[in-house]
Amino acid sequence: QVRFVESGGGLVQPGGSLRLSCAASGFIFSAFAMSWYRRAPGKERELVASISGAGGNIDYVDSVKGRFTISRDNAKNMLYLQMNSLKPEDTAVYYCKRTSRSDDWGQGTQVTVSS
Repeated sequence: QVRFVESGGGLVQPGGSLRLSCAASGFIFSAFAMSWYRRAPGKERELVASISGAGGNIDYVDSVKGRFTISRDNAKNMLYLQMNSLKPEDTAVYYCKRTSRSDDWGQGTQVTVSS
């Protein structure tokens, strides 16, 4: 079945960096656009970044543009999110999933930005 396993989160100071990873399985990875989402405490889950199957089309929510970079390795069925210049408001649980698909969510990875 379709499965996503997120990793790479942690506690980081403001201005720091983290690289999130997502291992996907159960479908032809290169055939689907993928997205990173996040849910901050007390807020709705939001779309953070998306990348097309071949990686040629990428979009970001305005709040992370210039700071986050989404990428994928189709040979390894892996999705990544490089996060630089982190801010306290980036604190959230981060999830990956096929874009606009009703897949079950993985466990997510916690990112906490705090001094």
